[in-house]
Amino acid sequence: MHSLYLLYHELRPTPSSYTYVLPCEDFEKQVELFAQMQQAKSPSVRPEVTFDDGHISNYEYALPILQRHNVQAHFFITVGWTAQRPGYMDWNHLRALHQAGQIIGAHGWSHTLLTHCSKEQLQKELVDARKALQDHLSADVTTMSLPGGRFNRQVLEACHEAGYTQVFTSIPRKEPVPPGSEIGRINILATMTLPWLTSLLQPQSPTLAKLEQRDRIKSAAKSLLGDRLYTSLWGLVNRQEPEIDPQAERPTTSSAGKTLPS
Repeated sequence: MHSLYLLYHELRPTPSSYTYVLPCEDFEKQVELFAQMQQAKSPSVRPEVTFDDGHISNYEYALPILQRHNVQAHFFITVGWTAQRPGYMDWNHLRALHQAGQIIGAHGWSHTLLTHCSKEQLQKELVDARKALQDHLSADVTTMSLPGGRFNRQVLEACHEAGYTQVFTSIPRKEPVPPGSEIGRINILATMTLPWLTSLLQPQSPTLAKLEQRDRIKSAAKSLLGDRLYTSLWGLVNRQEPEIDPQAERPTTSSAGKTLPS
């Protein structure tokens, strides 16, 4: 048996043109499918749910859906946004997720791409983020999701030195059960239909093979274009919405290092 870890960000009651936002109705249908597969006697592929960033919709919409279908998910939190950034969870929300049996992990402090960080910055993004989560939740935090999916050997070593036993990437691939220390995930977009997802979760899925090939092309594009230009093109392709400056409370332009979703 293998697992496929699926990556979500934000849910809304109504559809959005931003592809990283999923309608609640679509998410519930997907979770119903995941629950059926997880409860099968001998599943060949086990779907696993993860969320990045810590958007308030994870608490308001995702948690009730997960509870209705008895599905556990990983929630990776951008710690510096917690109780600070409009539209994101506060510590009471995170404690409620934890008490409901969901798994809380870190997604850095500021969502800065870790490959751009000095050793001092990695201390803030990794060690301080983990400590803040553990202090507020009174629980051990051992999982880390990489902002923007970016990593290198220095980043992985820093993650493990900071106490994370599992690091979640954005590489689309199957994982053994139990998984190892580095776990790939598949980013789920609003354009991905339930039949497409069902195909993805089949053994020897050609859909997964296509995603793996596309990821290799995307990795080459990142190297060729650089993070800033790649991020600008990514925002256009995915119809990214303007973000809200928590100080000015008005739309701002995203920076390549701090707001690129995984």
